Amino acid sequence: MKKKVEILAPAKNLYQGMAAINAGADAVYIGAPQFGARTNATNSVEDIAELVRYAHLFKAQVFVVLNTILYDKELETCRKLIFELYEIGVDALIVQDMAIMEMDIPPIVIHASTQANNRDPKHVKFLKDAGMKRVVLARELNLDQIREISEATDVELEFFVSGALCVSFSGNCYMSIAGGERSANRGSCAQNCRLPYNLIDGTGKTLIANSHLLSIKDLDLSDQLPNLIEAGITSFKIEGRLKDIVYVKNNVSFLRKKLDSFLEGNEKFEKASSGRTFYNFDAEMDRSFNRGYTDYFVNKRTEKIGSWETPKSQGQVIGRLVEVKGNGYVIENAYKLNNGDGLYFINENGEADGVQINTIIDDLVIPNTFKPIKPGTLISRNADAAFNKLVEREDSAIRKIGVTLVLDETSNGFQLTAVDEDGHASTWSIESEKEVTKNGESIIDNIKKNLSKTGNTPFIADKIEINFSNHWFLPISKINEMRRVVLEQLIDVRVNEYHREEYQITKTDHPYPVSQLDFTYNVSNKLARAFYKRHGVTEIEKAFELQWDPGKSRVMTTKYCVKYELGKCPRFQRETMGEKVVEPLVLKHGENEYKLKFNCKPCEMEIWEKDAELVFDEDEF
Repeated sequence: MKKKVEILAPAKNLYQGMAAINAGADAVYIGAPQFGARTNATNSVEDIAELVRYAHLFKAQVFVVLNTILYDKELETCRKLIFELYEIGVDALIVQDMAIMEMDIPPIVIHASTQANNRDPKHVKFLKDAGMKRVVLARELNLDQIREISEATDVELEFFVSGALCVSFSGNCYMSIAGGERSANRGSCAQNCRLPYNLIDGTGKTLIANSHLLSIKDLDLSDQLPNLIEAGITSFKIEGRLKDIVYVKNNVSFLRKKLDSFLEGNEKFEKASSGRTFYNFDAEMDRSFNRGYTDYFVNKRTEKIGSWETPKSQGQVIGRLVEVKGNGYVIENAYKLNNGDGLYFINENGEADGVQINTIIDDLVIPNTFKPIKPGTLISRNADAAFNKLVEREDSAIRKIGVTLVLDETSNGFQLTAVDEDGHASTWSIESEKEVTKNGESIIDNIKKNLSKTGNTPFIADKIEINFSNHWFLPISKINEMRRVVLEQLIDVRVNEYHREEYQITKTDHPYPVSQLDFTYNVSNKLARAFYKRHGVTEIEKAFELQWDPGKSRVMTTKYCVKYELGKCPRFQRETMGEKVVEPLVLKHGENEYKLKFNCKPCEMEIWEKDAELVFDEDEF
C-alpha cells in the first residue's frame, strides 16, 4: 500500500481555506475562536464546519490549531471547544500544551505542534507513545536528524517547507513578553526579531547601526521534497496564517506541481487527497511575499541566512539599474514590469528603499515619486500588480474530481450513473417514452456534449458512455436535469462517506526523556503539571509568563548566529574570521538591550536581558 504525502496549507479564514484546497492543498490548518497562537486569525466554529465539508469533498483534511499555552481558568473552555470541533468533523487538533492530553475529550486525533520541543528522537517517540498521531518537527533540524527521528518511531512527521521562519527555537521565544507583556505563546507575538538594532561590542563600540540583526530570510525547501520524503517527512507545511490569498494560492500551487512531478509513477508514495487543479497562472514563489529565501539548516549550516536590510518583502529579482533618464529609470528586464508594481532596492545609504511604478514608456520606468538610484543597483519587484490581480480571481485555480458518466436505457426511461475517481457512485433515473430521432440518426455526440458540461460543480467528466439499443431521442432539458441531480447527489455521497480517523487518548505512564523541566517547557496549568508528573518528571519550573524576572532572563535560544553572519564564527570561519569580536555583544533597540551568548559546541546562540549575569566558556573552541 502506498504512503500518502500531503501539502498542508495555512487558512486565515474560510475563504482562504477553500482557496488553498482549490489550489491543490491536501490539508489546511486553521485557527478556532480561541487558543490558536494567532490572535488576528481566529474563526467561528460555523466557518470551520463549512470548511470541513468543503475539504472532505476532496478528501482533504482540516486541522484546527489549539497551540497556545493554557491557564487554569481556560481549561474547561478549551475542553468544551474540542467537543464542538469534534462534532463538526475536524480531522485533528494541533496542540502545544500537554494539558489537552489530560482532558476528558472525544476520540479526536492529536498532533504535536512544533512548539512542543520536537527536536530529538527521544522526545518525539515519547509523544507518539503518549498518543500523538503526528509530530510537527522543529524547523532547525537537518536531514540527518530528521532521518534519525524517523528511524526511532513510526509517528507521522510534518515539516515546514516554505514561509516565514521563527528565529527562535519554536515555543521558546520570550522577547515579546519580556519587552512588553505580549506573549508569543499566547498568540500575541510582537515580532521583536523584525525590529532594527544596534550591535555593540564589549568595549562599547557600535559595530553595526540600525540593522534588522535578528530578521532572517524566508524558508524555501521546494527543491528538497524528495530528500525530505526519503528522510521520513509525509506532510509539507506552508507557514502563513496571517498572509494574503495570493501568497497562499501561489505557494500551494508551486509546491503542488513540484510534489506531483515527484509522485508521478512513484510506486511508494501517492497524493493524499482527490481531484486535480487547473491553473490560470504560473506559480512562482518569489512573486508573492518573501524576504529572500534560505534552506535554513536542512543541509546543515552553510549560507548566511540574515535579512538585515529589512523585514519587509523583497520579492522577485528583476535586474540591475542601467541608467537614470530624467525622472525615470532604465532597468534590465523591464519588459517583466507593469504599471502599479512596487520596486525594492538598497539605496546609497545602505537602507532598504522602494518606489511604485506609475507608467512604463518604451524602456523607461517612471515612478510615482522619483528617488535617486545608483546605476548597477539590483532591483527587485516586491509588489506584482498584474500577478496579484490574476491570482486573486476565483477561477485562477479550479479543482475538479474526475467522474465517469454512464447513460443507460431502462424499461420505462433512462438512467444516468456517475462514478468518481475514488469509486463513489450516484444514480438518477427518469421515466420517459422512448422515441427514435426524427431523421433516424444518432444524437449520441450531442448527448455526450451536454453531459460533459459540468460547469460550476466540483466534477469533470473524464469519460462518458452511452448504452442505447436504438437512436433514441432525449431532450436537452432531460439530459441537463439528470446530470445536475446525479452530480448533486454525488457531492453528498462523497461528504457522507468520508472516513475520518479517530483515536481515543488513554493515559500512559512511560517515562519522559528528562526528569527536570525548566521554563522553556511552558508549563502553565495544573493539568500539564499532572501530565509530566505522571510520566516521571520530578521538578517543573513555571512557564515564563508566570514567573518572569524582569531584566535577568534568557529570552531566546536559536540556531541562528550573529557571529556567523558577521564572518566571526570560530567554528566554521576560523581561517577567515580575523580578529575576534570583544564580548559580550549587545543588541540595542531604543531603551531595550540584550546580551548575546554563544554556545559553540551545540552551535546555538542565546539572547539575555541586559541585567543578566553571563558566564562565557573560553575553552569551547
